Amino acid sequence: MLVKTFQAESMPEALRMIKAELGPDAMILSTKKEATGGFLGFFSKQVYRVTAAIDPVRKPAPPPAAPVVHREPAPRERTAREEMESSMLAPLARELKDLRDKVESLTRRESEMRAEAKSVDDAEAAELQSSGINLKNIPRSDLEEIKKLLLATLSKSQEGVTKDVKWPVLEDEASVQRTSGADLLPDDSPLARELAASGVSTELIRKIVDTLNTLPLQSGNQSVKGRLGETLGRLIKFAGTLKLKKNTPRIIVLVGPTGVGKTTTTAKLAAMYALNRGNKVALITMDIFRVGAVEQLKTYSRIMGIPLEVASTHKELEMAVEKHATCDLIFIDTAGRSHKDKEKLDEMKSFLDNKIPMEVYLCLSATTKDRELEEILNRFRIFQVSKVVFTKIDECESVGNMVNLLMKDNLQIAYFTTGQRVPEDIEIATPAKLADLIFREGAE
Repeated sequence: MLVKTFQAESMPEALRMIKAELGPDAMILSTKKEATGGFLGFFSKQVYRVTAAIDPVRKPAPPPAAPVVHREPAPRERTAREEMESSMLAPLARELKDLRDKVESLTRRESEMRAEAKSVDDAEAAELQSSGINLKNIPRSDLEEIKKLLLATLSKSQEGVTKDVKWPVLEDEASVQRTSGADLLPDDSPLARELAASGVSTELIRKIVDTLNTLPLQSGNQSVKGRLGETLGRLIKFAGTLKLKKNTPRIIVLVGPTGVGKTTTTAKLAAMYALNRGNKVALITMDIFRVGAVEQLKTYSRIMGIPLEVASTHKELEMAVEKHATCDLIFIDTAGRSHKDKEKLDEMKSFLDNKIPMEVYLCLSATTKDRELEEILNRFRIFQVSKVVFTKIDECESVGNMVNLLMKDNLQIAYFTTGQRVPEDIEIATPAKLADLIFREGAE
């Protein structure tokens, strides 16, 4: 095991030195604050001495080089774009093929009628009648006009959808290529099936597909996942990174049911903006009911060098905020409350009802089912929820429940948390990340 001691003027600086030299997997063995330098005890300064260790991993010897084997190049696989376009044009090809078959059938029957002077077969008449044509009531002299009309419709359909397309044999529907025109993505497309497998509701799948169809076709090879991300960006509100205020801190209160990971999420947010971005951050905890909650946050604040205040009354909360009024950000952790316990929710709401300008972030677990998510949201609306944070992304089986809630209730999403590590396992929610999660679930 490699053990090394680092000296720095602040704890965050020491942590950055450890991470830079030993890597993110280093373990902190001890921390000590002591005075150094000066003369006869005067003019000394306080420094932190942090001892960290890491277990070096021996790299295995490289395997012997394998003999070079000349192989024929594998056939090129079709790209996701080509697969999507193929599936998009298949229904159009089927419709045009059916229309052409009806024209040919009508032509054959016209010849038979002229030769045999017989009435049109009842079964065929019923088939044509489903297309709006009843041949029994049409004189034979008008059949030629009907045939011309159907042929003109067929030609116009082809030209209106893809003006520059060279149509191959219609039986080979997968080989139909598109060079211009609108995207046609049916509900039985691979993308629709991907969304359904992720748990997105049928109604919202149709809305997503319809919106995707309106997107202009960009130049270059754009993946299906990329187009889905762009579509989700139009249908769901993404908060993006926090913007700081001038001369006043931005105060974020995290609320939510028990067990969703609010305290860990609070520490992750503090570390993200204090250690990674250099903002001045303070922590306040109101979770004095859960055993070890205050101590847990104290440990995080001590390691990160961030001040922590404990507030159990209105007055203490106001004093804590006023004490750190020069900070850029103040994150407030609250006690978890069951959405079924109305009395406790009302009690916490009265605690937060004051003149302090706060933004309420609702923490929700991605492992929660659709109906319960809706119920939790409805109960926590009394806090005037500003944004939501989805936790435990790494534990969920599908992400359709998140998409359903965000789209149905027009919510704004701020962050995803993807594990227990502080501060690594948190990231700003983006359309691209959500699309990636949907395709990840489909791949599994």
